[in-house]
Amino acid sequence: MLKEALFGSNYDFTEGDLNRAIVLLAIPMILEMAMESLFGVVDVFFVSRLGSDAVATVGLTESLLTLVFGVAIGLSMATTAFVARRTGEKDPEGAAESSFQAILLGLFISAVVGAIGILKAPELLHVMGSTAAVEANSRYTQVMLGGSAVIFLLFLINAIFRGAGDASLAMRTLWLANGINIILDPCLINGWGPFPRLGVLGAAVATTTGRGIGVLYQLFALSSGANRIVIRRAQMRLNLPVMWNLLRVSSTGIAQFLIANASWMALIRIVSSFGSAAVAGYTIAVRLLIFAILPSWGLSNAAATLVGQNLGAHKPERAEKSVYRAGFYNMTYMAVVTVAFVFFPGLLVAIFTHDPAVASPAVSCLIIFGVTMMSYAWGMVLMQAFNGAGDTMTPTLINILAFWACQIPLAYCFAIPLGWGPRGAFLAVPIADVLFTLVALVLFRRGTWKTQKI
Repeated sequence: MLKEALFGSNYDFTEGDLNRAIVLLAIPMILEMAMESLFGVVDVFFVSRLGSDAVATVGLTESLLTLVFGVAIGLSMATTAFVARRTGEKDPEGAAESSFQAILLGLFISAVVGAIGILKAPELLHVMGSTAAVEANSRYTQVMLGGSAVIFLLFLINAIFRGAGDASLAMRTLWLANGINIILDPCLINGWGPFPRLGVLGAAVATTTGRGIGVLYQLFALSSGANRIVIRRAQMRLNLPVMWNLLRVSSTGIAQFLIANASWMALIRIVSSFGSAAVAGYTIAVRLLIFAILPSWGLSNAAATLVGQNLGAHKPERAEKSVYRAGFYNMTYMAVVTVAFVFFPGLLVAIFTHDPAVASPAVSCLIIFGVTMMSYAWGMVLMQAFNGAGDTMTPTLINILAFWACQIPLAYCFAIPLGWGPRGAFLAVPIADVLFTLVALVLFRRGTWKTQKI
């Protein structure tokens, strides 16, 4: 089964054993996201040798790219839903047509973003609070934003593969792209061998080149006819009704991601009022949290594909059963994370720091977050189930309620008026997470997502 998950198969996810289906989808999706997360880690690792201004350039540019990622992820959610639905309906031509419209839409949006990035990079860095030394590195920002087409296509085409059930192909794409980035990064930054010494600009060139080669591999896979989905010349035409439906569904998906991201930005702003040690502790805790929940996102994405394909196959009961099964597995995994966060937070934090001023808030944050990890596991699966059905509006509204109407006000009240400090801000997160999951579960059990038409 592991070999099949890594190298792909023709397994029909609308038939057969659900446990096997979840494993075949989840393993490559987990590994795919692990590879994606390495892009930023590798860049910072090599750039950190160039000094604080270079690191600041990367950090501020990543903040700008968060908006690009938000749009790409929102469009990818809709793309997965459309392709999964057509695949479940046994309509490969419809899946291919939806895929091509998503690619066209991504190219159009990325052209606008790229033009702004190339022409206005120094001004954008200035708005983010950069210094003159950082703005002198603006070519890094120009390349990263100017090459946003490869970011969009990498996200979108992998979403197409996942929707069709070709998760292993999406995983291999990220392996290829990230492998090239790891090789080119030190060569272009430091000028090793025949490569020019580009400094921080080399990191942007390496990352964009790696992603670009990954996209070429994707396009070859889409046209080769050897995989689950094939785009032929007949589907390479503008279809405004399909494109409009994609844009309609993805618009709330984009809002969904940006709403959640903005709530975390607000939380760190509240924590920052208690000094840099509190911010450093919170940052360490969040890095550990992100690392720990990567497998959960894989399981959640597997649920999205299973929901979309089984709704397309007119099997809503199997779609619902797959969500509960994935949710149970996710909760089981998160129980292990809870034990680690609640009972061994000091050991985890000690990997990063031995400064008591930083370690104390980090340990508190891990304990508080860890208490409701099993609840959040269900919430992630339920959110992706709605997205897989093409109902991106419901998760968006739940995010507004849980994060903006609950988490941000409570974090502020607990931390500042009540005087609980950073721990008060952290305490708002599990409360919001429980609300997030309960509301999602109530709405999921109503079953209106089963009738979603896309």
